[in-house]
Amino acid sequence: MSDDPFALFDAWYAEARASEPNDSNAMALATVGADGQPSVRMVLLKGHGPDGFVFYTNRESRKAGQLAECPRVALLFHWKSLRRQIRIEGPVSLASDAESDAYFASRARDSQLGAWASDQSRPLDSRETFEARYQEVRARFEGGPVPRPPHWGGYRVTPERIEFWLDREFRLHERRQFLRAPGGGWTEGMLYP
Repeated sequence: MSDDPFALFDAWYAEARASEPNDSNAMALATVGADGQPSVRMVLLKGHGPDGFVFYTNRESRKAGQLAECPRVALLFHWKSLRRQIRIEGPVSLASDAESDAYFASRARDSQLGAWASDQSRPLDSRETFEARYQEVRARFEGGPVPRPPHWGGYRVTPERIEFWLDREFRLHERRQFLRAPGGGWTEGMLYP
């Protein structure tokens, strides 16, 4: 068993990608706004490594507002078929423009157009309004590349705490925790189930 939390994450994530029937990269993102009200939603992991875990979104959405107000988050990966989960906590920062541009360029064209058409998290009077906006954006960029909207980009969660949870019979689960050490590196220990 690895004493490097990123190597252990890579191993578990590879197993999930091979066995999960849908969205093995789905993770719950928990944020807190200035009012102290927590909020959680599913987002997709689009990059990871020792520098953190990256996801992308509209930077004018409710979640982005909460990230600006309180730039600390929790992530949760739950892979039911493997009976495993990974919890990650730490500060969040903006991914670079170059990184956001590169990922945006890799998205399906319809997803690129949707990023322009959606005022994510804002009230919508009808589905028809959104579909009409999508058609307007589609016509606007017809025949050419779709640039990344200025209000859309990535966020990187830099982990300070990573917990690996393994389901065991009779709820006698196995929990392994890694805490980032002040000078770098990680301390490691077990937790009671």
